[in-house]
Amino acid sequence: MEAVAKLRNYPTSPRKMRLLADLIRGQKVEKVLAELEHSPKHPAVPLRKLVLSAINNWKQKNEGGDESQLVIKTIFVDGARTLKRMRPAPQGRGYRVRKRSNHVTVIVDAKSEVTETKNKKSVKAGPKTNKLTNNA
Repeated sequence: MEAVAKLRNYPTSPRKMRLLADLIRGQKVEKVLAELEHSPKHPAVPLRKLVLSAINNWKQKNEGGDESQLVIKTIFVDGARTLKRMRPAPQGRGYRVRKRSNHVTVIVDAKSEVTETKNKKSVKAGPKTNKLTNNA
């Protein structure tokens, strides 16, 4: 049973948050927490809190479940509201500054044997033909 946690309107650009989201997608939760704790990027702190919240949500849904098998099943970052501000520019003009924010959604789930077998793809080895030699 999966659990969801959401972070809304965090004031950093979605592009910066996606760098961290791509780093932790599909990994075990223990490893993710260690990576985020030692990451120098500023969105790592709220993202770590969000993962901890998702873990606690999963614990409430699955009492007695094995927490060590949890993985980040899905994580995605969406753009949120953009605050538009003006910055003084030369010759009486003003440049528009867009202060972006984002929404982050994390879904954690226990890694099971069934999902592992679905992910492995069978490779079919067909006969290899050489297009350079014509046997006719």
